Amino acid sequence: MEKILLLAHVEADGSLAKPALEALAAAKSLQAETLVVGLVGTQVEAAAHQIGSCGASRWLGAEGAEFALSRYATDAAAAEALARVSGATLVIAAGTSRWSRCLAGVAQRLNGRVDTHVTGLNAALSASRWFYRQRMEGQFTRAQRPWFILVDPGCFQPWSGPAADAAVEAISVSLASQRTSLVEFRAPRADEQTIRPDAELLFVAGAGWTKKQADGQTHVPQAAALILDFLRKTQSSLGSSKSLVDLSGEGQAVLPFLTHLNQVGQTGSTPRHPKGLAACCHGEEPHVVGWRFINERRAVNLDPNCGWAHGKADVLYVADAFEVIAKVNELLLAAE
Repeated sequence: MEKILLLAHVEADGSLAKPALEALAAAKSLQAETLVVGLVGTQVEAAAHQIGSCGASRWLGAEGAEFALSRYATDAAAAEALARVSGATLVIAAGTSRWSRCLAGVAQRLNGRVDTHVTGLNAALSASRWFYRQRMEGQFTRAQRPWFILVDPGCFQPWSGPAADAAVEAISVSLASQRTSLVEFRAPRADEQTIRPDAELLFVAGAGWTKKQADGQTHVPQAAALILDFLRKTQSSLGSSKSLVDLSGEGQAVLPFLTHLNQVGQTGSTPRHPKGLAACCHGEEPHVVGWRFINERRAVNLDPNCGWAHGKADVLYVADAFEVIAKVNELLLAAE
C-alpha cells in the first residue's frame, strides 16, 4: 500500500499558504491509508494546528531559523530527511518556486523520480499534466518509488477543515553541506508588484497600448500610468502579449514595468485566475492558449472583427481601451 508524504513549507506568519492547502487536497484525493505531513519552517506548530483535522496519521517537522527562507541546500536537506523518516512512496508538494527548485535533486538522492506541473491525480495512482504548450493533456503513472509529484497551484480546491491539535515530531536535519548564508533580502514595494498569482483578475495588455492613437501620436507614458493605476486599485495581476514585451528589442517605446515574466500565451505562462480582461490584444491562438484556464474572459478592442470577436471571449467591448480604463479608474477612485 502506498504511503503518502505531504511536503509543505510554512509562511513567515506561521501559516500554510493556498498552494500548500491545494497540495493537501490532492494528497487526500488519492485515498491512501497512510498520510504523513512534513512541515518545513522556522516554527511549524501553528501550521500543523491549522490542518490538524486533515486525518494525517503522523506529523513531522523540520524547523529552525535556517529554514525561514528558500535556499536549495537547506530545503533539499529538510525534504530528504522528512522523506527518509516517513518512508513515503509518494511525495506530494505544491509546485511553488521553492519546492520546484530542490525536489528534483532530492529525488535523485533517494533514487526516485519526479514529475512537475501535475494538474490532476486519481485514486488509480495516475497523474495528468499538459504537454506541447498546454495543447495536449496526458495521463501517466510510474513504477519507480519514491515518486515526487509537484502539483500546479490552481488545479485543486484548497483543503478546508477546522483547526485541531497535532503532535509534531521534530526531525533532525544535517546541514553540514551548507555553504551559503543570507546577506540581504531585497523585494519590490507592494505597489510595484505586477504578478499576483492569487489575484481574482488577470489584466492582459497588448501591443495596441504603444501604437498611434486617434490623434496620430503614441501615448506610452499615459498608457503606463493608466495600467499601473488600474493594477493598484484592483490588485489584479498583469499579463502581456508576446508582441508587446518583444518591442523593447526592436528599439520601440515600451511599458517600463513589463518583462517576459508577464508574458502569457503559447510561449509564455498559462495562469489560472477566475476572471480575465484583455485590452488592445488581437486574441489569436497563441494568446488564447495562455487564457484557456481563465474562467471568465472579457476584452476591450476598437476592432469588432478582432480575434476576440469570434468566440474566444465571453464578452467583447468595442471601445477605446484608453477611455475605458480611465473611466474605470475614475469609478474605482470614487468608490474608495
